[in-house]
Amino acid sequence: MSDRFSSRVLHLTTGSSERVADITGDCEEFLRETAAGRDGLLNVFVPHATAGIAVIETGAGSDDDLLAALRDLLPADDRWQHRHGSPGHGRDHVLPAFVPPHATLPVIGGRLELGTWQSVCLVDTNADNPNRQVRLSFLG
Repeated sequence: MSDRFSSRVLHLTTGSSERVADITGDCEEFLRETAAGRDGLLNVFVPHATAGIAVIETGAGSDDDLLAALRDLLPADDRWQHRHGSPGHGRDHVLPAFVPPHATLPVIGGRLELGTWQSVCLVDTNADNPNRQVRLSFLG
């Protein structure tokens, strides 16, 4: 792989309940090792049909607010035609339409350019699959 493009897969365990997992530190570590002070783009992609990537504030309640909003918008009940897994699991398959499975972020001088309160997060509402992968790719 050229020094213009680097990629790595993170392996995360999200547990048995809905979760917003802050992966900003993992993104920054990856860029320290691969970006070498260069400008470019970081693509964050989760190859799962029931998870997404969000850029939000964490730690001040916004992550819990996001999960609450998703529960309101996508209730875990029997309305879903996709019915395997836990009751209401069909909603997990609709999640990526609202929280996309990817984000592309600017990198300036080898550093992720986020706003003051922004974090990169994996959003996982699927308690049936606690093992997740996130692919980080840097294009310099």
